[in-house]
Amino acid sequence: MSEKITLLYVDDEPTNLLLFELNFNKVFDILIADSGIEGLEILRENPHIKAVISDMRMPEMNGIEFIKASKEEFSEISYFILTGYEIDEEIFEALNQGLIKKLFKKPFNKKVIEEVIKKSLN
Repeated sequence: MSEKITLLYVDDEPTNLLLFELNFNKVFDILIADSGIEGLEILRENPHIKAVISDMRMPEMNGIEFIKASKEEFSEISYFILTGYEIDEEIFEALNQGLIKKLFKKPFNKKVIEEVIKKSLN
């Protein structure tokens, strides 16, 4: 059996962090952070992270701001946004510029996220 992909999920809502971990911990090795600042720390401590999924609306640093900061240090990682909101101009630009590979909507579709993550890393 192949080694699990390590994925970082960033969200300021504890319930969302727990739900994500419970849904994906059999498929991915999940690390969680409750802010963009903590997310950056976890990335620095875990060089084996292959993918990052971030909530969009968070205090201090939104998902796109977090991903921009992360990509400066960790450009080889695949980045995604997971949000309950519609695509705004900031997300649209991030998709067009290739900053994020895909936008996932809440409530998330487990199968879609699994397939997209695995495909993006091949």
